[in-house]
Amino acid sequence: MIRLPTLGIMPLLATAVVLFIVGCPKNQDQTTATTNPVSAQDQATDPATANLAPVADNSSSTAPTTSGVLSTSQAPNMSGASNQTSDQASVDPGYGAQPVATAPEAPPPLPDYDQPPAPDDGYLWTPGYWAWAPTGYYWVPGAWVQAPYEGALWTPGYWGYWHHHYGFYPGYWGQYIGYYGGINYGFGYIGFGYQGGYWGGGHFNYNRSVNNINVSVVHNVYNHSVSESRGGSRVSFNGGSGGVQVRARTAELAGMRQQHIAPMTVQVQNQRAASTNRAQFASVNHGRPASLAVSQPLAADRNVRTPAALQSTNRAVAQRSAQVQQTSRQAALPQAAPQQRQSAPQQRQAETQQRQAAPQQRRAATQQRQSAPEQRQAAPQQRQAVPQQRQAAPQQRQAVPQQRQAVPQQRQAVPQQRQAAPQQRQAAPQQRQAAPQQRQAAPQQRQAAPQRQAPTAQAKPEEDRKK
Repeated sequence: MIRLPTLGIMPLLATAVVLFIVGCPKNQDQTTATTNPVSAQDQATDPATANLAPVADNSSSTAPTTSGVLSTSQAPNMSGASNQTSDQASVDPGYGAQPVATAPEAPPPLPDYDQPPAPDDGYLWTPGYWAWAPTGYYWVPGAWVQAPYEGALWTPGYWGYWHHHYGFYPGYWGQYIGYYGGINYGFGYIGFGYQGGYWGGGHFNYNRSVNNINVSVVHNVYNHSVSESRGGSRVSFNGGSGGVQVRARTAELAGMRQQHIAPMTVQVQNQRAASTNRAQFASVNHGRPASLAVSQPLAADRNVRTPAALQSTNRAVAQRSAQVQQTSRQAALPQAAPQQRQSAPQQRQAETQQRQAAPQQRRAATQQRQSAPEQRQAAPQQRQAVPQQRQAAPQQRQAVPQQRQAVPQQRQAVPQQRQAAPQQRQAAPQQRQAAPQQRQAAPQQRQAAPQRQAPTAQAKPEEDRKK
């Protein structure tokens, strides 16, 4: 009779052990880690995982879905507070950061829009967001912004529900991507980290799968598939009723605690310009702002100081790049040595020709220097001749029609000349025969000339006397 209760209790104990193992929070965390879109395989293949601060574990929060709304199951609370409610009303969504604006109502959903093309290397995309004014929410357009320093990454701002109101926690520039509420802003900002590109080799590399890139303008590109959905309306706030339910991961908290700088002047000016445009307010556009993105890029502020930790990182990257280049040059030297030996005789011949040609080049230079004064003296005469040539040009143009009119007459005279040519040839012998006779008669004509004039001279006095 004692054995029967013993046999009945053993199955119950086994069932309790199984239920305890299934319900263990550790196993829940493991299940959450398997749904993490940034899995170990992705981290090995996606270079943009370098945008997150290096920590031991990044899978301590609920993974975002492609729709932008996160799972309502809660991850372990890393702030030490109780985590028993799904709307995070008892958990600070800013993790110690103070909101710069508060609103009594939730912001509208994020609109769907196209990204302008990247203007040049070194510009980072800063997504648009809803800002608050006393008259309601207004849309601040997304923009390409020049990075303030090498290695800078932009962590977007976000709205979080806290003590029955909504607070806005602004974005910032830093070495790593911090926490931005799990909001899916698109274009690589899928709610955790940034898959739109990464810094490497002293420049920013752009992921073409999520950015609008023209390869003729931007040259440092790569292609890595990112699971993000920007279609339709997307939740724009964390916590509260209908908000994104996600806590910060260890890497995001580490990125928040790193040294960073506030939005630059050009970004603040972009926000102020939107606040003065009535068409940007949700009460007017009903969730479809007039300007969703800025077409012109925004230049970085000058004299922005690079954080000390990032300066050392940049120096290390530059040293590694120099070492790689030096190694490449050394590896190329053995291959280049035979070619250099083969080309050495040709180089010596070329140097000999250059030395032989040097005296001729010097003589030519001397002649040019000697002729320079004559050229300078002739220049004023050439300038004086230009007005005369201009004055003669109209006369030359007037003479052209006359020359054209004379051409037909010349053509008509050619046949007559051809007809007179035989007669001239026939008269030539007679002229040659008459030439001796004319030469013989010439002295007689000269002697007869005074005799004809003498009576004339004697007759003049008689005529004078008669008068």
